Amino acid sequence: MSEDGTTLSTTPRLFVGDGLSAGAAITLPAPQSHYLANVMRRQPGDMVRLFNGRDGEWAARVASLAKKAVTLVPERQSAAQEVPPDLWLCAAPLKKGRIDWLAEKACELGVARLLPVVTARTVVDRLNLDRLMAHMVEAAEQCGRTALPDLAEAVPLARLLKDWPRERALIFADETGGEALAATLSLVPAPAAILIGPEGGFTAEERAAIRAHPAAVPVSLGPRILRADTAAIAAVAVWQALNSPG
Repeated sequence: MSEDGTTLSTTPRLFVGDGLSAGAAITLPAPQSHYLANVMRRQPGDMVRLFNGRDGEWAARVASLAKKAVTLVPERQSAAQEVPPDLWLCAAPLKKGRIDWLAEKACELGVARLLPVVTARTVVDRLNLDRLMAHMVEAAEQCGRTALPDLAEAVPLARLLKDWPRERALIFADETGGEALAATLSLVPAPAAILIGPEGGFTAEERAAIRAHPAAVPVSLGPRILRADTAAIAAVAVWQALNSPG
């Protein structure tokens, strides 16, 4: 319970770029200031939760309100900085809306890195990384994460395979079949990555190249044909359930 009578779980939660430490005042940019003052109706003395992806979560008090600038003063750390399991999601870019949803859910599920992969059947040739990061920030604000996934520039599949780190398993969701998902993923701890293809699937040549890679672990996601974004989240959720502590 905070001093103003509210619980921290019900207070607004915001991502900030500033460092967080006790007493170090932070002035929010205009959009966040508007949100706190005019949407959430915060008043001086009210509490807000802040995180920056580096310093954990902090309980901060509203120090002053102005039309376009709200100043907050962090008082104490309310949650430690998380260390997420070292899981990457490598996924072919999807159409707008679907890729936004994928980025949001990947963040909620605790993915450490989102790496777009360009394949022969990828239908999207440009990604708005700022928009994707904004979706991940919003997801982190809502779900309580204190770490944000790293968002990488898109890379061609051939380069991904060529430069793949030797120690990281590459879990390949192959629509043509593979080992049983749960039984296999329970044997593939971090560091690991999940590779998901585009809406049209991988070509035969791409599947052969992936399967030939020494780090590849082909898995089946079951008897049904899943949308690419559904397949990605299903695989991530199963891996996290089997490999995350607690």
